[in-house]
Amino acid sequence: MVRKRTIITTLLCVLILAVLGAGRYFGHSAWQENQFLTVPPESPGRDILFRVEPGQIFTTISANLKEKGLITDTRRFLELARRNGKTASLRAGKFKLSTGWTPERILHELSTSAGIMKKASIREGLTWWQTAEKIEAAKLGTVDNFAKAVADPDLLRKYGIQAPNAEGYLFPETYLLTPPKGDQSRYMVEIMLKEFFRNAAKVWPDGLPKFAEMNTIVTLASLIEKETGNISERRRISGVFHNRLKKRMLIQADPTIIYGLGPDFDGNIRRSHIRDRTNPYNTYVIRGLPPGPICSPGLDALLAATQPEDHDYLYFVAKGNGSHHFSKTLSEHNAAVRKYQLQRDKKTYRSTQE
Repeated sequence: MVRKRTIITTLLCVLILAVLGAGRYFGHSAWQENQFLTVPPESPGRDILFRVEPGQIFTTISANLKEKGLITDTRRFLELARRNGKTASLRAGKFKLSTGWTPERILHELSTSAGIMKKASIREGLTWWQTAEKIEAAKLGTVDNFAKAVADPDLLRKYGIQAPNAEGYLFPETYLLTPPKGDQSRYMVEIMLKEFFRNAAKVWPDGLPKFAEMNTIVTLASLIEKETGNISERRRISGVFHNRLKKRMLIQADPTIIYGLGPDFDGNIRRSHIRDRTNPYNTYVIRGLPPGPICSPGLDALLAATQPEDHDYLYFVAKGNGSHHFSKTLSEHNAAVRKYQLQRDKKTYRSTQE
């Protein structure tokens, strides 16, 4: 009986010790979990630039976070992500994180933030070489590599552009991108082409026309874009160009001469430029539209090119306040030129609206 009582007592002691041990273990584990979730790795924290590569798996991302000192436990970080349903939600990109953040904030930033972005603002009316300069200024590529991509036969063929380069099809927009690794000139050309065709669907909702017809519209839209920044005038200016083309009149648009002179144009159109028949873009001596677009037109200009205002105007001249005077006869136009151009006040004259 004594032996039996001793055995029972021993078992009870072992059980009590086991319970106490388990309690201490789980208590310590819960304390560690709480420490992991509520105490940042460092205080005060340090800012860390952290990159998540496209297609990178969660365990690799966790390991990299720990290596950078942004989390202290990869297993617990994985469990945290599982509880929140975010193991497949981390975004590729470059992020500014801090060692002074909790794991929950790190997880939230990586799964919801767009990260650090680079911005390239490409406004309407830029030539491809002006666009290249904007891309280089945004540190997304170089002028030389952009020039190669714009004229890349494979890229042009991919998007059905039957022209020497992609002039006119680099859609103007503000592009936000994750800071790239290396030169992204070709990538930028391609996303701008994609954006053009996305907007082209609004111009031709029933389907794109054949390239020759589309290129004619893009070319006309590029002239409209260059001639006015006043949206309310674009359909009227489009109507002038349509009327002149129907009557087989010369277009006589200064921006076409300027484009043909290229990046080295010094800002002054000379009489020799107007008479130059070797410039294929000289619409003062060559009938019809120029051989291709002279800039990147925006959506409004593209729509204006396809929807010209119905009128009898054949001429227009800048009034110096951002708008134009439209005329039906040459005599009326010459009078407007004398009034708004030859007798203009150079101190107050401006070609575009403010």
